[in-house]
Amino acid sequence: MNKKQILIIGDVITFAVLTYIGFASHGEADLALLPRMGAIFFPVLFGWFLLAPWFGLFHENVTTTHQNLLLRAPLAMLFVAPLASILRSAWLGSAALPTFTFVLGATNAIGIYIWRWFYYKLSNRAK
Repeated sequence: MNKKQILIIGDVITFAVLTYIGFASHGEADLALLPRMGAIFFPVLFGWFLLAPWFGLFHENVTTTHQNLLLRAPLAMLFVAPLASILRSAWLGSAALPTFTFVLGATNAIGIYIWRWFYYKLSNRAK
């Protein structure tokens, strides 16, 4: 498995865990809510995999340099969160709430940064 595939799988797992944590924090961790969880999980994935490559987040020189990672992953999420929030609101037929968008962006930026930092540490240790 190459490094890009590891990053993609890790990103998907990270967003799945963050989505579950988000619902669980509101007392909504029941499996019956999987379709509702999907209403935010899939828009976040779509936005991330659409925009992250533009920020170089799958290029080796970015993923193996801590300074690049520190800036680019949260910056990408600054654009991903509003897109995902708008897609979610269209899917559910509801309004895109600014507070939800902010919390979505902040928590996912922190989560993806932690995962990418962990990847950075492992990839540099393997050299």
